[in-house]
Amino acid sequence: MPEMISMEKSLALLKKYSIPHASWKIAKSPESAAKAAKQLGFPVALKALSKKIVHKTDSGAVSLNLADEDEVKSAFDDIMKSMKKLRIKPDGMLVQKMEAGTEVIIGLKRDPQFGPVVMFGLGGIFVEILKDVSLRIAPLTKDDCIGMIEEVKGYEILKGARGKKPVNTDALVKILMSVSKIGEKNKKITELDLNPIIADEKSAKVVDIRVMSEK
Repeated sequence: MPEMISMEKSLALLKKYSIPHASWKIAKSPESAAKAAKQLGFPVALKALSKKIVHKTDSGAVSLNLADEDEVKSAFDDIMKSMKKLRIKPDGMLVQKMEAGTEVIIGLKRDPQFGPVVMFGLGGIFVEILKDVSLRIAPLTKDDCIGMIEEVKGYEILKGARGKKPVNTDALVKILMSVSKIGEKNKKITELDLNPIIADEKSAKVVDIRVMSEK
């Protein structure tokens, strides 16, 4: 049975394939979390680290838009209380700088028949309710990636609807190509979710990652 790999291993995977991510540090106490947040710059998010947590928000394992050190310490304690109720002992707390932009999702799933399949979609309601996603079988070409981005119904948002600046599609293409390579070269990885990725006119950065792998 596949199992979720640790955040440290997930971050190493991002680094190996040159996938940009939001700035973050790992803390073990409210005080060290507050110090890390100050170094990263406010606002920040806190996320409990544990392979037992599948959906962080539903588990009370995440707190967003923390504006100062006191809020970080308080949120740390609140998350730990939630984890105690679930009988989960976190490996630590991820302190992460909040990013602003458009949420997108890039994923990978290993299909028994077709092999690694890459997915792209906009975040939030677009993927949860509208199921507005595009799919391609790896390996992907640059044209494949551009096609995936352009064919989702929410593409107009990425182009800069209602006065917003268009997102950097080149940055999204690079991430899609990297995810395709991960699927090709890492046969034990069964699923990978980069959700969300925050994209703006300059860059695209992974904010959360979940990787399932065979032992």
